[in-house]
Amino acid sequence: MNNITTYDKPREECGVFGIYSKDIKKDILKTLNYALYSLQHRGQESAGITISNYKHLFTYKAMGLVSDLFTSNIPKDTEGNIAIGHVRYSTTGASKIENAQPIENLFRLGQIAIAHNGNLTNAEELRYELEEGGATFNATSDTEVIIKLIARKTVSNFIEGIKESVNIIKGAFALVIVVDGKLIGVRDPYGIRPLCLGTNSNGDYFLASESCALDAVGSKFVRDIEAGEMVIIDDEGVKSFKYAKEDVKHCPCAFEHIYFARPESNIDGINVYNVRFQTGVLLARQNKVDADIVIGVQDSGTIAALGFSQESGIPYSIGLVKNRYIGRTFIMPEQSTREETVKLKFNPLKHLIDGKRVILIDDSLVRGTTSRILIDIVRRAGAKEVHFRSASPVIKSPCYYGVDISSKKELIGAKLSVEEIRKEINADTLEYLTIEDMLEALGNKNYCIGCFNGSYPTEIPKKVPIDKTC
Repeated sequence: MNNITTYDKPREECGVFGIYSKDIKKDILKTLNYALYSLQHRGQESAGITISNYKHLFTYKAMGLVSDLFTSNIPKDTEGNIAIGHVRYSTTGASKIENAQPIENLFRLGQIAIAHNGNLTNAEELRYELEEGGATFNATSDTEVIIKLIARKTVSNFIEGIKESVNIIKGAFALVIVVDGKLIGVRDPYGIRPLCLGTNSNGDYFLASESCALDAVGSKFVRDIEAGEMVIIDDEGVKSFKYAKEDVKHCPCAFEHIYFARPESNIDGINVYNVRFQTGVLLARQNKVDADIVIGVQDSGTIAALGFSQESGIPYSIGLVKNRYIGRTFIMPEQSTREETVKLKFNPLKHLIDGKRVILIDDSLVRGTTSRILIDIVRRAGAKEVHFRSASPVIKSPCYYGVDISSKKELIGAKLSVEEIRKEINADTLEYLTIEDMLEALGNKNYCIGCFNGSYPTEIPKKVPIDKTC
């Protein structure tokens, strides 16, 4: 687990991608490169790929960005017909090369490689049982728990081992697996983490965390993988079945739409841009405020600001210019230094702000640190008033499913009232989107909103402290 936090934001999870082709592809590296670049926003600590060439697996990993991976020691003439890729932000397991994914291993049945987005709530328990049975671990991520669990199953083939294993692991997971000449995708029984299927005119198949990765490789979106579904892709096409032994309620993560996913992505039939725009519309309806301009904090807050502007009739302005060369998870070891990076990341357009009453909209407010600094930046640019609006509800509880929302003691919404938070961040007024309005923006479907109301779709093990981040 990485304990160094940045800004006032939840951290990204991970992104996974898979490709299956009947024929060996000479351009498989280019396809993987495009796909992982499109998922870079989901994790910037490490990146990796596993390529299958006539069932022989070759894995390459690097710390850092996708560009660091593809400029490393991968042979440029690498070919293959099946591959999986991963971009990582660690919510479980330290940030080191041993925990970079995919994780590959050689067992008695052959080679297997797995890439995982999510977080297991019973990983510690399973790891203990496996170690008691003689298993050894090279890494500290829960993904290695999954691959070791599959290996220990006394079955005749990997497919049966995977089926049995995914009924034992608990929590949130979207898996892409390459084994025995097949590409396999698995989504957890609640559908907390996203996974979708695509294809192209050549008959290739793709699996991805977000549909934007399908667009990047020229693939047509087919459908979302369903909650509790496992798909097996081989020369015979796509085979699908529900592996979950019990029927549970579909409960995807609301934060995918609020913050993590790219706006052009569609997740479970809902467009991310439309959700964010609607949160702004609903924010404007909650309580009207007299102001001159609406400013969105780039990037996720911009779309909500556009919706707020349209509904309220208050003009939208860029207001804050974002430095694109400071990454989404720019890390500094000291709090004072991290706060300075916010000022480097955002610079005001003073001539648009000076003398104005400003509505400042961000996608969320987690710790309060960034919000306070942004308000200060806007005030220094000459704003007469600053009214802060959060396009998500008050975050009061941690997440256990792969989103690094801080421990409860670090969440400002768990400690202070809205009025106390307003004073803390020095806003003239402060409002959050209500849970009811957020669900309306999401189409009034069932979502995991545990970080907002403390109610989780799965049982949280008692030995996991309630104030521990996932």
